[in-house]
Amino acid sequence: MPQVTIYSTRICPYCSRARNLLKRKGVPFEEISVDHDPEQMAIMVERSRRYTVPQIFIDELHIGGFDDMALLDDRGELDPLLGR
Repeated sequence: MPQVTIYSTRICPYCSRARNLLKRKGVPFEEISVDHDPEQMAIMVERSRRYTVPQIFIDELHIGGFDDMALLDDRGELDPLLGR
């Protein structure tokens, strides 16, 4: 199964939605909090070229934020990326 990584903050409602979607699918993920960690924030920006959270990666593929992931799911394109 691919490694899923979510860069997030505690107060972000879209981060919660991303976590909930993956949990519903039974997909394990690594969550990296960027709340008070400028080093992790810099890594997130370097990897994604975006400053907002969440930023979601499947292995090294950047799929974007929650809206991007939800769109992939609606199109039936997320499950194959997740190895399902």
